[in-house]
Amino acid sequence: MGKKILIVDDDENIVRILAINLRLDGHEVFSAFDGASAVMQAHRHQPDLILLDIMMPAGNGFSVVERLRSSSRTFHIPIVFISALPKEDLDQKAAEAGVSHYFSKPFDMNALLYYINSGLYLEEARARAAG
Repeated sequence: MGKKILIVDDDENIVRILAINLRLDGHEVFSAFDGASAVMQAHRHQPDLILLDIMMPAGNGFSVVERLRSSSRTFHIPIVFISALPKEDLDQKAAEAGVSHYFSKPFDMNALLYYINSGLYLEEARARAAG
């Protein structure tokens, strides 16, 4: 069964490509193009997963994660970063923020779909919550 997925990126082409592929894979997709909209959409739609860019206007990815983690309605939603920033520079900071995984742009769509469909993000989110 498909999942509800919120895509957050200021690059409309990336949002469109992700949305098409996720919908073709049976998922319900919502999108936001900046940090403020991301938080509103997460509260409105209660997605099963958020795919989140780091560098955006109106709140970067880390500030969005912080705001989502501080809300009782969204603190539990697994978040996956998708960013062009070097993974090595952000691994520790992302883990400390409670981000489930990190895909580097350009990303492998098949790997991302496998990650989502296999539920790996849930296992990683549970492991982080258990501490």
